Amino acid sequence: MNSVLTRAGQVLVPALLLWIAVAGVAHAEDGIGNLARANGPGHAAIASAHPAATAAGFEILSQGGNAFDAAVAVSAALSVAEPHSSGIGGGGFFLLHEAADQSSVFVDARETAPAAATRDMYLDENGEPVRRASLSGPLAAGIPGLPAALEHIANKYGRLPLAQSLAPAIRLAREGLPVTEGTQRLLRAFPRMGSPSPAFVEIFLPDGEAPPVGALIRRADLADTLETLSAQGAAGFYTGPRAELLVKGVRDAGGIWTTEDLAAYRTVERQPIRFRYGEVEVTTAPPPSAGGVALAQVFNMLGHRGYAQLEEPARTHLLVEAIRRAYRDRAEFLGDPDFVPVPVERLIHPWYADGLLASVRMDRATPSDTLPGPVSQRPLGTDTSHFSVLDKDGNRAAVTQTINTLFGSGFVPPGTGVILNNEMDDFSVKRGAPNAFGLVHSHANGIEPGKRMLSSMTPTFLESERGLAILGTPGGSRIVTMVLLGALAWMDGADAEGIVGLPRVHHQYIPDSVSFEAGAMDNDLQAALAELGHKLRESSRPWGNMQAITLDYADDTLTAASDPRRNGGSDVR
Repeated sequence: MNSVLTRAGQVLVPALLLWIAVAGVAHAEDGIGNLARANGPGHAAIASAHPAATAAGFEILSQGGNAFDAAVAVSAALSVAEPHSSGIGGGGFFLLHEAADQSSVFVDARETAPAAATRDMYLDENGEPVRRASLSGPLAAGIPGLPAALEHIANKYGRLPLAQSLAPAIRLAREGLPVTEGTQRLLRAFPRMGSPSPAFVEIFLPDGEAPPVGALIRRADLADTLETLSAQGAAGFYTGPRAELLVKGVRDAGGIWTTEDLAAYRTVERQPIRFRYGEVEVTTAPPPSAGGVALAQVFNMLGHRGYAQLEEPARTHLLVEAIRRAYRDRAEFLGDPDFVPVPVERLIHPWYADGLLASVRMDRATPSDTLPGPVSQRPLGTDTSHFSVLDKDGNRAAVTQTINTLFGSGFVPPGTGVILNNEMDDFSVKRGAPNAFGLVHSHANGIEPGKRMLSSMTPTFLESERGLAILGTPGGSRIVTMVLLGALAWMDGADAEGIVGLPRVHHQYIPDSVSFEAGAMDNDLQAALAELGHKLRESSRPWGNMQAITLDYADDTLTAASDPRRNGGSDVR
């Protein structure tokens, strides 16, 4: 569903890299962060992966809430409406912008490893990864961060009480939502991929099979958990009877959580990564996300080689080579900055990009195995959820949240209704061994107690004299390239609908192949890239579920769009 208030103008933005810096709450004297207008758009926009979640956000806005209250409502509603992708048993990243002082902040609600976690906990006696040990069951679950983030954002940035913003989600859980064809298909597939727990089966697979389309799935236990969170705040989830239920369920099934693990969880506020590409200011995710570093590196390389002036196939060739090198650095350098030194300033410096470009030949593809770093191969995956919010005053939120792979660990602690994540798989289980998304890592992302696992989630703001874009997407290892392509589309004049509908191309260093959706490359371009030595693979299915908002400053055109590949909900009011 797409909504447009008025028709957007189109402005081409030159792709010359002007300046790049890391900054958090930047001010005009920093040369960055001074593009936003003092006045808001006068209307609000929300784009999310489910119409019920979008409706929940607008309900809270109509009650006097701001974009941050709406973000809490949408996030919690997605925990009910989209159980295969996200929920309060997982975590997420909240990129927020306050219009009053033009400040931006990154709220890190990534999951953490339990205190009993060890570096080699998923390896067998021969030092090899145990199949699905980091994916199925409670041992695969990190300590959830989303409940803490909901309270943190409501209390620090919202206007309404947490209980008011959680009310729509509680109602959805209590009254139930109808099974769609997509949900039914995923539920039918999941038992072949994972090992659903008895409590999961009771909720989602009654009588051992997926419910018929249109049947209501009511989640009374989840409603009770949300009500406890509503009444007691994060303490109601992380301590007390609800925490004891979570821990008992986990430990009875072989997990290692403790009540101390839950009680110790805290969100972390971080400085976003901010840089400029041409006339566009980009505000995006810092570590433990890999996304912002990768975006900055790729845009640096594109700017230095005059990407905007290139013709095909040189344009796509350069894009692939830049992405290849950014993903190589992801594998080698990135992890939780509270545990390992992550050289962000060096990695995103323009001079560093010059070094990366030194090995790029415009007449030949670079085989990934000739670049230093861990090398292995494994199939890709998808899942996670994103939503974007802009209120009438100009406050905005880009939020990506997840339980990792399809239905997370498939484990629901009895009596809680909470599907636990399987984010422990996003750690480096073994150097060079890929995770469920085919990504490889070094020891910078190794398992340590209390550590946050590296993520691909990349909520992003784009801003120029022309206007504003808010975007992000699920998609596992493909997230960064989807956000990159969406950003380039906006820089070339696209509105929200154009951004989310763009056919997609992807490379991630390993596997060493260019995957692409149908329609993304014509036969001539494919032939030219193959001649340069690129291995091409057309995807058998589309990927991603991007949710975007754009605002044109010239005429206050405000657009919101949900990815046509899925059945999200977007609106402007």
